[in-house]
Amino acid sequence: MKKFFVFLAAMGIMAFSAQYVSAENKTQNDQQTEQATPADSFVNEAETLAEETEEAGIPLHQALKTKFIEGGVGFMAAIIACLILGLAIAIERILYLNLSTVNHKKLLNKFEAALEEGGIEAAKELCFNTRGPIASIFYQGLLRYDEGIENVEKAVVSYGSVKNNEMEKGLTWLSLFIAMSTNLGFLGTVLGMIEAFDAIQKAGDISPNVVAGGMKVALITTVGGLIVALILQVFYNYILSKIDSLTNEMEDASISFIDILVKHNEK
Repeated sequence: MKKFFVFLAAMGIMAFSAQYVSAENKTQNDQQTEQATPADSFVNEAETLAEETEEAGIPLHQALKTKFIEGGVGFMAAIIACLILGLAIAIERILYLNLSTVNHKKLLNKFEAALEEGGIEAAKELCFNTRGPIASIFYQGLLRYDEGIENVEKAVVSYGSVKNNEMEKGLTWLSLFIAMSTNLGFLGTVLGMIEAFDAIQKAGDISPNVVAGGMKVALITTVGGLIVALILQVFYNYILSKIDSLTNEMEDASISFIDILVKHNEK
């Protein structure tokens, strides 16, 4: 599944990068507009107004492509790559955690019934054939049943930590992509401002046409980076809440598991 998401990420980057040629043509047209004589300024303004009127009927995906190109292919492609890779990790973690979720109360009831009817071996078979970290912890504890309840409890605690680390796998990378998307947006902002000030220095004035190009890059990259960070942050917090819920269930079930074994020994 991870290879599939990586493939999607590569295809997404290639698709957006394919717009680079059209972006160059658009840049050349903009430069020609800026170099027009004052006599032609009224004509250019009229054409610009007409284009803005037509933009109301442009599909959303086409408008997003336009903003992507205007923000700079390099920076925006890096931000989109953070989004795609971050979503791949988030979706993989969500699927893993959902598949790991079981009704621990029903599992405890089945475990107690199997223990009463078939003994330790039947309980082992039940835990081995049940998905999820709770059943795996029970199974590891039952493997040390002959060594005493204390060793069973130690095994449950140790293996519980292992399963908790497995649930948190990949979150470091997800938090990295959140930070990278934000920082890339801010970096694009800084470079866009530098570009705007360079244009002012070359032109010798602070006219809107001179500053607009660099400011547009600055604002679009910032917005793109923040949007990606917000999306990934929602998934990150959901995954953390899911892990906390599973951890609480594991601790509760482990305590009940030890109690059931103690009662079984007293019989």
